[in-house]
Amino acid sequence: MGGAMPCACAKPQRVDAQEGGADTCALIVAGGSGERFGDPRGKQFVDLLGLPLLAWSLLAFDSAPSVAHMVVVCPRGREEEVRSQVLARLELQHPVTLAAAGVTRQDSVLSGLMATPEELALVAIHDGARPLIEVETIERCLATVRENHQVDGAICASRETDTLKVVDESGHIVATPDRSQYWCAQTPQVFGRKTILDAHEASLLRGFAGTDDASLVEHMGGTVCVVEAPRDNIKVTVPEDLAIAEATLKMRMGIA
Repeated sequence: MGGAMPCACAKPQRVDAQEGGADTCALIVAGGSGERFGDPRGKQFVDLLGLPLLAWSLLAFDSAPSVAHMVVVCPRGREEEVRSQVLARLELQHPVTLAAAGVTRQDSVLSGLMATPEELALVAIHDGARPLIEVETIERCLATVRENHQVDGAICASRETDTLKVVDESGHIVATPDRSQYWCAQTPQVFGRKTILDAHEASLLRGFAGTDDASLVEHMGGTVCVVEAPRDNIKVTVPEDLAIAEATLKMRMGIA
């Protein structure tokens, strides 16, 4: 299959008020073993409508007008598999650099950051297991950071719609918080290259482990905002999620 997204659509556009050159490196994290998914190949290689799962994220970022380079973080020693089973099957317009994953996701992102080109001002960090990300969402998140100098980063997120409960160790409900203040974090998460690199290096020195990249910037006193994204930008974690991703892609592509 070619490098263009396999659906009929208009040429993607930047959503900034003022056009500019491509200034972003996409950092796609695909270094997990996929133990929870239950496939020995790793879920990044699992088939999704004829392509490896990881390929869908690459196609989306390759189509984003702001992106000039992509870095894929993959399991150490499996670089050739990524080249032959994923990259060789795509016709990408932007160069791709491979970086070796670390022990934790935080280690993996830092490894990927070290491989990003210094001349690109922004980095968009994305889970390779989120194959449903769309170009328009990527561009809105990038534009938020590019245009708002009062923030240090922006993340895609969706509003929490379920009722939330705080439960103690015995299983008893102790509180029902106001869900209007709760958002479900997604990726991409966008930062200035220097900002996120400094946050990762400082967290490494201090021994701080965050749950996502935004939490590292927040821990250093930075301000991160949310960009509302579709709830279907799911992370494929268990086999049931793959079925949802397949159904969503078929709907987008008009496949019965």
